[in-house]
Amino acid sequence: MEEAENVNAKSSQEGTGNPAGSASGITGAADAGPAAAGSTEAGSTQTGAAQTAPATDTRNTGPGRLLIAVYAVFAISATARAGYQILTKFSEAPLAYLLSAFAAAVYVVATVSLAKPGRTAFKVSVAAVLVELVGVLVVGALSVFDSVNFPHETVWSLFGRGYGFIPLLLPILGLIWLYRRRPAPRQH
Repeated sequence: MEEAENVNAKSSQEGTGNPAGSASGITGAADAGPAAAGSTEAGSTQTGAAQTAPATDTRNTGPGRLLIAVYAVFAISATARAGYQILTKFSEAPLAYLLSAFAAAVYVVATVSLAKPGRTAFKVSVAAVLVELVGVLVVGALSVFDSVNFPHETVWSLFGRGYGFIPLLLPILGLIWLYRRRPAPRQH
């Protein structure tokens, strides 16, 4: 009991304790470490932040699952479309078809990195979604103003008009989701 009161006093001084003064609360027990949580393992070094990090560090829960599913559909469809175009009529519009293949690769990377937890996957996700946004904007603008080099549509042509402008909206929604689900700062 005395140990729990000491832990509560220390936690409340740091501004992280339970205001009711009970060590049995989730916050108080997590901040107190293994002793207050009832663990007697000598090798346990997890803190409250480390125990809760996986729950907030994932991007594949709730609306994130829908986002990943849409990215997966675009990855599959863009890959199939680019493969077909490159194999059957590459000489008609090589730039457009190579950009389709690049878009497919970006969608694959985004899909995989969004589905994986962790800081590295988060950084890869942000990079892939930013590349996607820049690609949609640049290719969309080029396809409007330089239609000679884009005689056939790509995924990103005309800002994704052939796909209901989803390629333009998807990276914006992806960046919003990534911002909301960014990993917590590292504890030193």
